[in-house]
Amino acid sequence: MKIYGYLLIILFQIVYGFIMATDAVNTSIAILIKVDQSGEGDYGKIQDAIDAVPSNNSELVFIWVESGTYREKIVVPADKPFITLSGTHASNTVITWNDDGDIYESPIVSILASDFVGRFLTIQNTFGSSGKAVALRVSGDRAAFYGCSISSYQDTLLDDLGRHYYSNCYIEGATDFICGNAASLYERCHIHSVSESIGAITAQQRESPSEDTGYTFLGCKITGVGTALLGRPWGTYSRVVFALTYMPSAILPQGWDDWGDQSKQSTAYYGEYKNYGPGANRAKRVRWSRSLSSDEVSPFLTKDMIGGRGWLRPVPTHFKRASTIISVNADGNK
Repeated sequence: MKIYGYLLIILFQIVYGFIMATDAVNTSIAILIKVDQSGEGDYGKIQDAIDAVPSNNSELVFIWVESGTYREKIVVPADKPFITLSGTHASNTVITWNDDGDIYESPIVSILASDFVGRFLTIQNTFGSSGKAVALRVSGDRAAFYGCSISSYQDTLLDDLGRHYYSNCYIEGATDFICGNAASLYERCHIHSVSESIGAITAQQRESPSEDTGYTFLGCKITGVGTALLGRPWGTYSRVVFALTYMPSAILPQGWDDWGDQSKQSTAYYGEYKNYGPGANRAKRVRWSRSLSSDEVSPFLTKDMIGGRGWLRPVPTHFKRASTIISVNADGNK
């Protein structure tokens, strides 16, 4: 059956999803739902598969999305936790639409539930450069994304609320294209600025020193077609750290901007640690940004900053369809 081939692909991709999982559910078994536009799956649309998950769900649900271009807006409601949405590869599993306006209404994909996992998907808002157009909104706690491509122009990724992890993702935009007040770790991600003039990669929204939020970019790569700032403070206590990250000449020498409010220079926390490339030179950085020591940066360099060791989970090894349980071992044998 074709399903066995799909499960083998998942196992080969397991390097993207690892670490200890939450004890709230049995993380080795998941209910499998297949989405296929050809009519060979359980549903032809992704939202229909999500709608089929019961409210207050307490089991892992693995929604397998067959390759194709899905022209729909998607919402994972707050009362539907423990969903994984997975394609085979971001290049051939595309969720696309175009919308603009309010940043909470325009997203093509909105994750409001906790314990969500997104894998190998392209999520794009094709509205263009004339307004706010969010591709992905993440407002649930304990959300992880592996090998995803997320693209728009302004406010591409509304990394809104909760603790989040992004691994090996591609994120593209121009203006404040990673924004919000989540506590997030971006690890080995490719950040691409398409701004032709002065863009801004981050607009982190931390409002109080008591909030344990902020963005860390660890071992990432930045590219750009014009010039861009590393960030500017949406919130008074905005917090962003770049560590061990490649920075091209597209990064402006000053690095950061106070968004026209000098009072934020004393409250924003913008740190850099052992970055490299022509844009990493700190000689002309704004004086209120920080060159972090190894001791200062250490809390930002592990998944402990998002409590990830307690909730990041591996790919399930057993899948249920109706009353049947399919077991797949690491060597591919059933």
